[in-house]
Amino acid sequence: MLIRSSVGIVRTLITATTRRVLGTITHVETQDPVAALTFDDGPHPDYTPQLLDILGRHQARATFFMVGEAARQYPKIVRQVAEAGHAIGNHSWDHPSLPLLPGRDRRAQIRACANAIAPYGQRLFRPPYGHQSLKSRLDALWLRHQVITWSVFAYDWLDREGDWMAECLINQVQPGSIIVLHDAITRSVQAVPQCNRQQMLSAVDMFLERIGERLRFITIPELLQHGRPRRENWYMRADSETTARLQNHPAIARAYATSKNDV
Repeated sequence: MLIRSSVGIVRTLITATTRRVLGTITHVETQDPVAALTFDDGPHPDYTPQLLDILGRHQARATFFMVGEAARQYPKIVRQVAEAGHAIGNHSWDHPSLPLLPGRDRRAQIRACANAIAPYGQRLFRPPYGHQSLKSRLDALWLRHQVITWSVFAYDWLDREGDWMAECLINQVQPGSIIVLHDAITRSVQAVPQCNRQQMLSAVDMFLERIGERLRFITIPELLQHGRPRRENWYMRADSETTARLQNHPAIARAYATSKNDV
């Protein structure tokens, strides 16, 4: 009985240590009335400036996880986001599912995006689609990036009305939450991609109008100073249907075709 108890304690310690070292940050444990809005897949020439106007009206700061390909195309918007007081993170170069790529290509994706968002980017990384394996997580760690996912979402990549999404966010958000939304849609795996972001913009406006007196919205680096980051063993992989759809994108089909599925 004593041996079994000792083995259980050792396993618990190993799990806790692994989560602390390799775990992905999903939210922050805090009693302070703060939370983080994050936006993926941009910048977009139309929707990102509109979003900046909405955030400015509500005195909210956010974190933008940008795709390097788009950041290189719209450098003025990248600078505009930074100058407005928002944080900028890394969302890969062209939004592949990283566990499907060889390690060398995964690291190249992160480095290329880091170059595109320089000098404004911070060492924050969000894996495209949330897909991550142990090896891809180690690649981000090797490149000294903190991996940030989320604890709150509103299905804004689907066909949803703005008021529905706003209500969804209101029902989930609490101090320390990290919310994921999209100011653009890059290489969607949905059968009918919802690239129009107007409903999302309406949702953000309504959400901040209704929740603004209860919570203050700050950047991820700021949020991490308000409590203990909660780390989870987040190792999400693409299912077979998603993988097939991803492989149909010409820009990344070659990389997938040559991958040894090094996960």
